[in-house]
Amino acid sequence: MEEKTKEAAEPVDFDSDHYRAMIARSLLDKGNNKRLQAAIAKAKGGGEVTLAFIGGSITHGAGAEPLHTACYAYQTYTGFKGRFGKEGGDHIRLIKAGVGGTPSELGMLRYDRDVRRDGTVQPDIVIIEFAVNDADDETNGVCYESLVLKALGAGNEPAVILLFSVFENDWNLQERLSPVGKRYGLPMVSIKDAVTEQFYKSREEGKVISKEQFFSDIYHPTNAGHRIMADCLNRLFSEIDRGETNQLDINLGIPPVFGNDFVDVRLLDRNHLREMARITEGSFGLADTELQFAELDDHFYGTPQFPFNWMRTPDAGSESFLMTIHCKSLLLVYKNSGSDDFGNAEVWVDGKLARLAESHAVRWTRCHAIILFRELESTEHTVEIKMAEGQEGKRFTILGFGFV
Repeated sequence: MEEKTKEAAEPVDFDSDHYRAMIARSLLDKGNNKRLQAAIAKAKGGGEVTLAFIGGSITHGAGAEPLHTACYAYQTYTGFKGRFGKEGGDHIRLIKAGVGGTPSELGMLRYDRDVRRDGTVQPDIVIIEFAVNDADDETNGVCYESLVLKALGAGNEPAVILLFSVFENDWNLQERLSPVGKRYGLPMVSIKDAVTEQFYKSREEGKVISKEQFFSDIYHPTNAGHRIMADCLNRLFSEIDRGETNQLDINLGIPPVFGNDFVDVRLLDRNHLREMARITEGSFGLADTELQFAELDDHFYGTPQFPFNWMRTPDAGSESFLMTIHCKSLLLVYKNSGSDDFGNAEVWVDGKLARLAESHAVRWTRCHAIILFRELESTEHTVEIKMAEGQEGKRFTILGFGFV
């Protein structure tokens, strides 16, 4: 313990050759640079450029203090603005949409709302960070690839960068997810490749930072860790800026690696596209306000996630939530909670039990998405949600649905 404390007390030399070599190792693939060079050129010319980040708790900024300005997303944004912006860079905008404990299964549902802000924003650069969250992706890559394709398919042809963060135990899903980047020629940055090897070296051999210095806990970076992540991304921008431009754009007409089932997924809740379904709320007529919060963009305050929800309380009765919708795929987003006031609900589709939605899948307040069905053709379906047997004295919150 004494040795670890001594090592942790040593300052990280951010100006050393070893540091620069570590950052250089993060460049997993430059990819096709056409879109990213176009965004950089636009920024240099004074045009409005939006950098958007979507991911889990690391993108949210967990481990950084203060979270809203020490996180890697904000530091990447200020680095980009300082290098490529004109006259202070006020024409460069930040969109940060990280939500803790959530995989791309939920990210693909949030993209239009939290990144595109319901169609009012067209990001020029999108950084996707789900490499340590997607163990919870039920599709083992289809949701991730669908999110990537959703971002790439926008009319303004944004650049998409895949970012692979890492846990303290050296784990991430880079091996699973990087083939998506390879397929579409996307720039990829690996924090795992940058830092993991040097953790096990001596200072003389090239160690720059220890695990104790990089991680604030077993999952999240410290301020130094967030800075390293930002430096890795900003090095990518510098490398792309110097490169010879690819003449052809990426090809989106090729077969997917895992699948593209959810490229067109859309969010349905009380406020978004409710007209797409016929809904009888039953006992789920209240709105839950005790929600997961996330500090978006450069905000120091939290924004409630899925506030336009349907909540059932024990005194509201036992009537089911009923919905009729025409679609080929459907997901349920509901609330996980650490409170014993919340219980489990059964989800019935077309008269058959489809899923048991467990409020204590994790025992803290979190948004959780599950797939109810995936089909090849769009048809009309009926959905019924009711409390499971023995759970009638509990609460349950439907946060929304994702449908294709």
